[in-house]
Amino acid sequence: MNILITGGAGFIGSHVVRLFVNNRPEDVIFNLDALTYAGNLENLKDLEDADNYQFLKADITDADKLEALFAAHNFDRVIHLAAESHVDRSIKDPLAFVKTNVQGTVNLLNACLKFWEAPYANNLFYHVSTDEVYGSLGENGLFTETTTYDPNSPYSASKASSDHFVRAYGETYKLPYIISNCSNNYGPNQFPEKLIPLFINNCIENKSLPVYGDGNYTRDWLYVLDHARAIELLFDSGKTGETCNIGGFNEWKNIDLVKLLCRVMDEKLNRPEGSSAKLITYVKDRPGHDKRYAIDATKINRDLNWKPSVTFEEGLRLTVDWYLANPVWLQGVTSGAYREYYAAHYLEK
Repeated sequence: MNILITGGAGFIGSHVVRLFVNNRPEDVIFNLDALTYAGNLENLKDLEDADNYQFLKADITDADKLEALFAAHNFDRVIHLAAESHVDRSIKDPLAFVKTNVQGTVNLLNACLKFWEAPYANNLFYHVSTDEVYGSLGENGLFTETTTYDPNSPYSASKASSDHFVRAYGETYKLPYIISNCSNNYGPNQFPEKLIPLFINNCIENKSLPVYGDGNYTRDWLYVLDHARAIELLFDSGKTGETCNIGGFNEWKNIDLVKLLCRVMDEKLNRPEGSSAKLITYVKDRPGHDKRYAIDATKINRDLNWKPSVTFEEGLRLTVDWYLANPVWLQGVTSGAYREYYAAHYLEK
């Protein structure tokens, strides 16, 4: 089987690619990535010589290039992870998110329609999405697979639109699909625009830890390796034409998470307790900031016996250990353009 994974050089994608390459020696895994700021082939350096792995540099917004690759490699199945994914960036440049997340997804769907043959017995379009499409929760309740969409940021609106297009192609053209909506991921190789790697790097460099608003925004956190396992389970055994939520059963208020991370960093860096917490700085809240997300992952637990393999505290320590053990990787992604981005989003408030 020829399996195309888009966005495979990014954070989640690199872990999915590695899992599939290592677990499926009989399949060929094609990693398609545009290598924008968050795509990093260093994440997959150990796979470069694998017999069943091939990297393809391409942008999903280029429909002609996608069709040429489908014609050349005869992809049987697609796992679609390529996306612009940072809310702050979407607020500054919504059209970039429309182009990649909406138009890019439709380009992929069209390529599948053109090169796959009905009744699509061996084909699957697996679309990886986010819990942010559901909007904001109050103090109680959980997002389920039937929760009404209510996106509040340009990012979540673009992902909601891409979800709807995938379902529409399933209904209109009978294209087999699976959609999964996941909670906040964390773990090794995450680009430090997201909260946990950003704050790990800032603790190392003794920089301020910018917490939005009052810090009482609540998120469910999912260790990236557990997410990759869930994707493989759904790819192999999930029901087509359905949605499945993937969450960590793991709610944390941002400020509580940051304080825990500070304690772990002090311990790992052999600093006096409370040193990192002194770096916490409250900054102006961002527009459209959803108060609470929480995933009900009962369906995947019940149907496929999936559950997180680590607690949040365990996963956080593993994550910190990885960043401290990989300073060259971290320095490489936090130079140049990253510094300009950081100044624009966290210093110009």
